[in-house]
Amino acid sequence: MNEIATIGLDLAKQVFQAHGADAQGATLFNRKLRRAELLPFFKKLPPCIVGMEACGSAHHWAREISALGHEVRILPAQYVKPFVTRGKTDAGDAIAITQAMKRPDIRSVPVKTAAQQGATMVLRTRTFFVRQRANAVNALRSHMAEFGLVADRGIGNFGKLVAVLPERGDARIPPAARLMLDEILAEIETLTTRIQRIDDQIAAYAKQDEDIRRLTAIPGIRALTASMIRAHVPDPGCFKSARHFSAWLGLTPKPNSSGGKLRLGKISKMGNGELRSLLYIGAMGVINAARRWGTRSGWLRRLIERRPLKVAAIAVANKTARVVWALLTKGGSYRGPTELQEINI
Repeated sequence: MNEIATIGLDLAKQVFQAHGADAQGATLFNRKLRRAELLPFFKKLPPCIVGMEACGSAHHWAREISALGHEVRILPAQYVKPFVTRGKTDAGDAIAITQAMKRPDIRSVPVKTAAQQGATMVLRTRTFFVRQRANAVNALRSHMAEFGLVADRGIGNFGKLVAVLPERGDARIPPAARLMLDEILAEIETLTTRIQRIDDQIAAYAKQDEDIRRLTAIPGIRALTASMIRAHVPDPGCFKSARHFSAWLGLTPKPNSSGGKLRLGKISKMGNGELRSLLYIGAMGVINAARRWGTRSGWLRRLIERRPLKVAAIAVANKTARVVWALLTKGGSYRGPTELQEINI
């Protein structure tokens, strides 16, 4: 058997598929492996390059296989899919991963440590609880509306919604319905307590991390957004420039060009949607503050004057992402626009 150069590993819960190829790309094997057989199989092989798709458990297996002396590359799934020929099978997916690794223009995903994955789990758990609370509030609002009890929408108006709820024993609400409303209210209170506990944990960690403290000095970025950036972007240096980082977040226009004609559409919305949403919400806050109290930035003033609100917010979020990349890769602290800069604009 020729020397193994690359292995494409299609991940699963119990049955894995491994495709091995030599330096010329010729197939050496394409076999199934049970979960208990995976690590012993790689332990017997000489060091080689192992590729896998970025999916559930990819970082875990990347750490385990790297510890055996192999070089592991995690490839974005959307870049592997074009290499799948004919129907989708595990064997075909493993071959596609091997072929995608040959492309030098496909950037691999940095392998996260267990601590970095733990940080992302904290943020995702918070998102999970926030989503559950929103569902519970919407259920409470819809049930109360059946009895003519309404209030303004939004989590900020939840107190008003509770205020219009009559006392127990009121004839407008049957006892069975009142019991269910109390159960939903108790669930909302429990979720709110859990979210607050996680927020306190995030705030305590933010005070200890120097990078997070520097990021929170940027307008539109607070501890939650900065913590999410640190958790989901462990190595910002893997991006060639600030524009590459912004494009990874999906904040740049999606091109549709042909025949020398450049056509730019809406933003691509690729990458981490939650992080992009936080940057957008922060940008909206920056714009609202500039409208209310003014700003030293001539660029921001002209942007607000000539562009619609949401378009301007995307532009501000794009610029914020570039500033984030610059601070994390080049160091230093954020300095806002000065009067001298304002005159030079």
